[in-house]
Amino acid sequence: MRLITDTEEQIGVIPRREALQRAREKGLDLVEVAPTAQPPVCRMLDFGKFMYDQAKKERKSSKSNKAAELKEVRFRPKIGQHDIDSKTRAVKKLLEGGDKVKVTVIFRGREIIHPQLGKEILEKVIESVSEQGKVERSMMMEGRTMNVILSPMKQGEKGQYAKT
Repeated sequence: MRLITDTEEQIGVIPRREALQRAREKGLDLVEVAPTAQPPVCRMLDFGKFMYDQAKKERKSSKSNKAAELKEVRFRPKIGQHDIDSKTRAVKKLLEGGDKVKVTVIFRGREIIHPQLGKEILEKVIESVSEQGKVERSMMMEGRTMNVILSPMKQGEKGQYAKT
């Protein structure tokens, strides 16, 4: 097996017993790094410290990679203007927080025969949040719901409905 020391020095190809003996002398573990290589590559290191460092790197990378969640804000076709305004503020706040927002209009009973009401509501919401977000997936009807997905705006980007 090919042996690499804890100081990144390559010893060369030596028998397994000798590699284990050298690792024990230094008080380190012998870890197989590349088992499929010819000959297999092993490294002398403190395995506990190695695992701790790996976990630390993983935690650090997961902190910086905040995935945008998909939040949903629901409307009804017969909603009042004040309610539209307050829910639109909630959509703006979610977009500013970096989350994607699914804006949904739910139709019940005979409301389904007036899809233009839902379309008007969605257009109002899209227009009022054009500074904070852009349309990722356009309006579509799915069963008794009509929805649109909005994603947060990147720095210096202009929205679809933004005034120029």
